[in-house]
Amino acid sequence: MDQPQEKEILWTKSFVFLLIANLFTAVGFQILLPTLPMFVSLHEGNSSDVGLVIGVLTIAAVLIRPFSGAASDTLGRKIILAIGVFICFLAMVFYFWASTIPSILFVRIVHGIGWGIATSAFGTLASDMVPASRRGEGIGYFGFASLIAGALGPFIGIGLMNQFDFTAVLGFSAVSTFLSLTALLLIKLPKFEGFHSQSSSIMARLVESSSLFPSVLMGLLGLVYGGIVSFITLFGTEVGIQNVGWFFLINAISSFLIRPLSGRLFDKKGHIYVLLPGALLSLTGVLLLSYATSTLHLSFAAFFFGFGMGAIQPSLQAWVINRAAPSRRGAANATFFSAFDLGISGGAIMLGGVARAFNYAIMYRCSSLILVIFMITYLVYIKFRRRGGDLSEDCSL
Repeated sequence: MDQPQEKEILWTKSFVFLLIANLFTAVGFQILLPTLPMFVSLHEGNSSDVGLVIGVLTIAAVLIRPFSGAASDTLGRKIILAIGVFICFLAMVFYFWASTIPSILFVRIVHGIGWGIATSAFGTLASDMVPASRRGEGIGYFGFASLIAGALGPFIGIGLMNQFDFTAVLGFSAVSTFLSLTALLLIKLPKFEGFHSQSSSIMARLVESSSLFPSVLMGLLGLVYGGIVSFITLFGTEVGIQNVGWFFLINAISSFLIRPLSGRLFDKKGHIYVLLPGALLSLTGVLLLSYATSTLHLSFAAFFFGFGMGAIQPSLQAWVINRAAPSRRGAANATFFSAFDLGISGGAIMLGGVARAFNYAIMYRCSSLILVIFMITYLVYIKFRRRGGDLSEDCSL
């Protein structure tokens, strides 16, 4: 019975070029993550300004995602994706003229709109291309592009910032994003007929209810991740670690190693065997990070956090896709990524206040409590489902 499903083709030409396009878009984005906080600081911005600059992008992405998800379900996946990547490219160009905090905030809003459209459309296209029997595995492989970008982008960005200036950082980001647009031209899809939504209310068409619980969990993870990526450069300065780019590199490597295993485990056993171990590994990583005082300590923290994040993120996304009807995958992916973006934004703003009141080490220790909340929330859900006699990959809460 399972033999034909195991032979379903995953690695098609279009899937490979989709990964390449996702890689170039993500590299262009990731280069800015560790460098923008320093850029804001050079323009007399404080920790709150850094949190706002990081957070406003994700707020813009959250606001646009429901509309882009609905548009992708009705107008076509590829055209919506191309629009999102093109807006990201325009934002890279606009950054060259941003020299004050208000102007940087404006460009971040534009970038957030493009990023919100592009990332949800990438996820929707990937979910359409991946065979259902290999969804956990396929989404895990698709995430490799983001992992590579997460390793290379910050490393390249910090290197360019140290050796040259922010102009070099922006130039590299713009070229990478433009290459993504060219890769999209090589993706061939069947003619898109569009889906007809049976939902009567606007909110029901924009937000996919079946994806809400996994999205809440992803939002909690986003809070923690937002605190890490927003302030790790400043944390390194605080504790005397010169190149925190090693955190992103080791984090990506460990995530790369765990994804095939966690994806296959998800496909065979379900989310219950992946999410709790992943949360425990992430919790260990954050606590180790809070006590890091050297590159070696930082690398150990990144190793554990990468294992946890690499297991949780693709499993939650595959869970979201399994629960949604094909005609609602655009809205489901938009809901999922909006929750993650909202978490990153909230983490940057909320934890920035904690850092200002104490320090970055204490901030990371406080953020580890969010992972405790993650595990408690998930366990309550499991208990509720067991009491109801159903732990299947259903389509509703």
